[in-house]
Amino acid sequence: MTVEQAASRERLRYPAGDIVVVSGLPGSGKSTLMRRTRPVAGVLLIDSQSVRERWARRLGPRLPYQLYRPLVRIDHYARLRRAVRAGGSLVVHDCGTLPWVRWWLTRQARRYGRGVHVVVLDVPAEVARARQEARGRAVSRYAFARHRWAHRRLLDSARDGGLAAACASVLVLDGAAAGAPPGISFG
Repeated sequence: MTVEQAASRERLRYPAGDIVVVSGLPGSGKSTLMRRTRPVAGVLLIDSQSVRERWARRLGPRLPYQLYRPLVRIDHYARLRRAVRAGGSLVVHDCGTLPWVRWWLTRQARRYGRGVHVVVLDVPAEVARARQEARGRAVSRYAFARHRWAHRRLLDSARDGGLAAACASVLVLDGAAAGAPPGISFG
C-alpha cells in the first residue's frame, strides 16, 4: 500500500485485473480521466453518469431526475457488482460521498484476489464548480456542499494513511495534474 501525492504524470499504470476508483468533486475531471483510459479488451469503465443518461433517454425530459434517481443508483450498483464479479480490469467513477462503496469494493477485490487503487482528484472547489457550470451540468449548492465535505474527509483519509490501509495504492493528483489528467492503463 502506498500513498502518493503527484503534481503530474503521463500515464497511470496498474496491474491487469485490478480496480481503479477515481474520486473527486463534481467537475474535477473524473469522467475525463476515465475517458483517457487505454481502450483494450477486458477493461470496463463504470460511470454512474452514463447510467443516468441512459435512464434520461428512456424516460424523457419531462420526468425530474430526483424521481428516478433511485432507479439509476440501483442500476449503477448492480452493474458495478456484475463487473467486479466478472473479473478484468475496472475503472470506477466514485463521487466520494458514499464511503461504503469504496469499503465494499475493497472487500470484494480481496475476495477475488484483486487490488484496489484509489485516485483522488484534488481540484479547488471553485475550479470544479466553474467546470460544472461551463458544461451546464451543475449540481445544487446543497449537493455540492455535501460533496465538498465528503471530499475533504476522503483527502484527509488519503493523506493520513487511513485509506491506504485497505487499498493497494492511493494517489492524490493536485489541481495542476487533475486539470490535464493522465490516462490510465493496465498490465
